[in-house]
Amino acid sequence: MTMTEIDRPHPILRPAPPEPEELRRALMAPDAAPAPRRRRPWRLLAEIVPTLLSLAALIGAGFWLLTAPDTPLAPEWNPTEALDLTHPVTPLTGFKLRRALAGEESCLAALSTGAAFEAMAPLRSGESCGIVPRVDLRGVGGAWVAPVETTCGTALRLAMWEKAVVAEAGALLGSPVAGLSHQGSYNCRAIRGGERMSSHANALAIDINGVVLEDGRRLPLLDNWEGEGPEARFWRALRDGGCDWFGTVLGPDYDANHADHLHLQSSGRGTCR
Repeated sequence: MTMTEIDRPHPILRPAPPEPEELRRALMAPDAAPAPRRRRPWRLLAEIVPTLLSLAALIGAGFWLLTAPDTPLAPEWNPTEALDLTHPVTPLTGFKLRRALAGEESCLAALSTGAAFEAMAPLRSGESCGIVPRVDLRGVGGAWVAPVETTCGTALRLAMWEKAVVAEAGALLGSPVAGLSHQGSYNCRAIRGGERMSSHANALAIDINGVVLEDGRRLPLLDNWEGEGPEARFWRALRDGGCDWFGTVLGPDYDANHADHLHLQSSGRGTCR
């Protein structure tokens, strides 16, 4: 008896094994990334609004702190306040000085807070010389200055130097500095040994050659630079401190032309010798 086609068992069909290359690709394929969840707008807004409100409150508090008449912030620490020579020196003083030097009115206003001077009409001499803005300076801080015509900027820097450097260095000598002597500020001439016009041609510098102490002692730089005594340390402190308030400071260590004075110059790139 033979089996019919219906009775005959059918073979089980199995898929062919993948080729080695196809298997390798399947194993290395990354899992399908899940679809990103979309944030609901109100959730995003709830996260941003508190940050924005905190920032606005911080800005408002800062504005009040700087501008309110009864602000607890000391004026010397307030960047919106103008430079005042009677205020203590702070890290903001240099910024305030640069702002005061930017204009004639602001310079004269700052100088009036701590110097004895008289504003004068501008002086112009030829194409290269002159004094603008021009002042007749008689004193800075607690020290008198032998009368000198110079620019407001030079006078203002000198006043800051007297306040921040000279007044403190006087402690080395046991007596405050009462006066400053100098070799002048304005001189329509070229630099020594050259053709370029000197900074003195526009009164952008002043040459300090001595001090007078309250106890009557006179200390010329020429006789008190060398050595390690208090007088020499005093003059070196004046030179080094001058570099914080002037663009160029030259003294005996620079060359023989400056053996008897400190050349304090408003302009320059920070030379301090």
